Amino acid sequence: MVSSRCAQLAVLGSIALAGAPAPASADGLPLPVESSENGVLSPDGKARYLTAFAEGRTAVIAQDPSSGGVRASALLKGRFSAPLVAYDGTAGGVSPDGRTLVLIRPRARFPRADTALAIMDAKPRPRLRRVLRLHGDFSFDALSPDGRSLFLINYISRRDPTKYRVRVYDLAHDRLIAAPVVDPRESPDEMNGLPITRVSSADGRWAYTLYAGSSGQPFIHALDTRDRRAVCIDLKGRAFAGDPYGLRLAIPSGSGRLDVLARGGRVATVDVASFRVRLTPARPAARAPAASEATEPGNGPLAAVIAAIGVLLVAISTLALSRRRRRARAARPGEKPICSVTRAAAAGEPAAAPAGPMPDTEMPRAGARPYAGSAPPAGCHRSR
Repeated sequence: MVSSRCAQLAVLGSIALAGAPAPASADGLPLPVESSENGVLSPDGKARYLTAFAEGRTAVIAQDPSSGGVRASALLKGRFSAPLVAYDGTAGGVSPDGRTLVLIRPRARFPRADTALAIMDAKPRPRLRRVLRLHGDFSFDALSPDGRSLFLINYISRRDPTKYRVRVYDLAHDRLIAAPVVDPRESPDEMNGLPITRVSSADGRWAYTLYAGSSGQPFIHALDTRDRRAVCIDLKGRAFAGDPYGLRLAIPSGSGRLDVLARGGRVATVDVASFRVRLTPARPAARAPAASEATEPGNGPLAAVIAAIGVLLVAISTLALSRRRRRARAARPGEKPICSVTRAAAAGEPAAAPAGPMPDTEMPRAGARPYAGSAPPAGCHRSR
């Protein structure tokens, strides 16, 4: 155990010494995007997960968002990153109960022949359960509240990324459900557009994604991750005639409604029980921050990476000292090599070093229009 922890620290140390570790490119959409340091935040806001790639491995770091400190880390063989779910930089990959973390191997091309996803325990520390390998081109979409159902976007055309289906992988029974999530009353190809932003219900059951429709009309895709069904909600009216990329979603606590926000305030509300839309006069409202925006200075992922590098440099110097001691004791049989830094880590004790960051994932700019023609999850019916 001690020797394996020493090896892990050595690899992480090589990332630190490299200066700027290569961010693990984000996936979830078949498009090139720009880098972001924000990682993916757990639903309860108590942990942020960041990834960085070096030496053929991915470092997965659990950060304390309040202090910027590094709680724990894990190493994965190969390249993995947090998946995107919308073009404003909204990342996904953590189940609503906070126990499951899903990372995806970034694509090198579209389409890809195979897809790899790392299924991990998120609590009490990141730990790999298994690497899920699927034949075909898939991207992450959502997780059910208990983390047992993994929703995926399955691209079915070699040339057109707007043609795909929503699929479910049953993690509890280790199988990909053959039937896509499709409402038989609607054509799976009816809805097309670009995902702008996403919010989720407090219990994590519903994922609401706002799309810029290819016809110029925005709509909301509501995915029920518990019962595996979807509802598409049209947004009509003069309030939505302008640029849809300025729109955001919000769920006021205990309100039973979903608000559609524009720069001037709330422009519509959606009853989350009936999915009926009611237009409202624009009222001043605080702008919902884009997921790609940085957190407060000193508490963000960058601070965490700086601290992590400090921890790793201490580990490297300790390893070097350990090697010198082993060589000095080579003539004394019976003594075991030590790795003092990793003993505390193996026991689950926090590392006593400055907090530090690791850039994690690549994300697009807020409001970016990366690829005209991407489609939302298919197989939903319109609420009129």
